[in-house]
Amino acid sequence: MAKAKNGDKVKVHYTGRLTNGEQFDSSVGREPLAFTVGAGQMIKGFDSAIPGMEEGEKKTITIAPEDAYGPVNEEAIIEFPLKNIPDSLEIAVGMQLQLQSSAGYPVPVVVKEIREDVAVLDANHRLAGKELIFDIELVEIG
Repeated sequence: MAKAKNGDKVKVHYTGRLTNGEQFDSSVGREPLAFTVGAGQMIKGFDSAIPGMEEGEKKTITIAPEDAYGPVNEEAIIEFPLKNIPDSLEIAVGMQLQLQSSAGYPVPVVVKEIREDVAVLDANHRLAGKELIFDIELVEIG
C-alpha cells in the first residue's frame, strides 16, 4: 500500500485537543481536511506526522508549541487606553476585538484584563504556547 510523502495531496480527518482534554477543533462530521504534504499549509508538527502514513491509518501525535503556533510573544500583549475605545462598545474579558495595524491590516485580539484606564489585549494566536494533541486518520492519498 502506498505511503504518503512530501508533495502528495492528502485528505485527513482530525481532532485537536489540549493537554487538559479540551477539544479545540475537529473535522469529524465535516469533509476531511485536504492539503499538500510538506507545502507549509499546515503547522509544522502536523505536516511532519503525515509522511509514512498509509490510507486508513490512524495515529495520535503530540506537538510542542515550537512546532505548532509558537510560544507566547509578550510583545503581542498590549495595554490599550480605554479612552480609545468607543463608549458604545462594552468590552469584557474574553471578548474578541479587531485592531488595525499601522499598515492597515486587521489584527484580531482578545481582551485579557480590564484595568482602571487600560484594557490588556492579546494578539497572540489562541493556541500559542500550548502543547497540542491530534488524533489523525489519513483518509486519502491522491
